[in-house]
Amino acid sequence: MTHPKARLFWPLAALLLLADCGTKQLVEDQLTVEHLPHEVWGNALRLTLIYNRGAAFSTSLGEYSRVIFSVLAMVIVAVLYRMYRDADAHDRSLGAALGLIVGGAVGNLVDRLRSPRGVVDFIDVGIGDARFWVFNIADVGVTAGAALLLYIMLRRSQAPEPDFK
Repeated sequence: MTHPKARLFWPLAALLLLADCGTKQLVEDQLTVEHLPHEVWGNALRLTLIYNRGAAFSTSLGEYSRVIFSVLAMVIVAVLYRMYRDADAHDRSLGAALGLIVGGAVGNLVDRLRSPRGVVDFIDVGIGDARFWVFNIADVGVTAGAALLLYIMLRRSQAPEPDFK
């Protein structure tokens, strides 16, 4: 029998990784410079192909960014997998949160390892000239997973201590 946490961790991680890699490949294959930005929903949602050599929000550590962020991603994935493995077998919400983060981290790691150009980002949200960062499906998974993980941690910190009297 599959543990409840595994029912969400592995499928979410795999689904996010496949969606991320698939959309990145599609964007690279279909979008050309003369068609950018491509408006999807007016000016609010556009497709804009960029290559990010840094990390979240284009954070850069110079010429060694690719190596540093690749190693960091591998360490984070290992730590999160350890958290998953050590978690209560029935903790589905933790399995979901960690699956989203791991799937997204691996998706961006694949980009870093396959191309010196960097991570493919293409989702461009904003209004007029007020634009948010350009991001990808992996970033959405990492952000959603981190938000869920924070919620779980806050909820547990507020739970009453069991009374063993």
